[in-house]
Amino acid sequence: MLAAARAIGQRIDVFRASSESEIDAAFVAIVRRGNGALLVTDDPLFSVQLDQIVALAARHALPAIYYRREFVAAGGLIGYGSNSGEAYRQAGIYIGRILKGEKPADLPVMQPVKFELILNLKTAKTLGLTVPQSILLSADEVIE
Repeated sequence: MLAAARAIGQRIDVFRASSESEIDAAFVAIVRRGNGALLVTDDPLFSVQLDQIVALAARHALPAIYYRREFVAAGGLIGYGSNSGEAYRQAGIYIGRILKGEKPADLPVMQPVKFELILNLKTAKTLGLTVPQSILLSADEVIE
């Protein structure tokens, strides 16, 4: 991602957080640096602190893209990531195969194949963003 951004002349700042207070501090730093948008990557802490992160993005009027639908349902702008229901289904299939005697080491590595794009139009409007029709048509779900 960093290399791709450099190739098109864009800057990406990486902020790390491993506690609730570090999330607050990261947002202070993000705002101070003048970042125009936010990408929240997959992390168990972020899942637990979902409401805090969505609220901070809203408070600072930062358009944000998240890795799970739940962030968008809580008021986040965009979610793009693997379909968690499908991932759980695949895990169940794996467990079934193991319980039937297959060795885990013999099972193929599975990667997500179904990804979903979710958009919150109310949040887009609050941020003063116009969502292109092509994005609306591409979305798996639009929350109004």
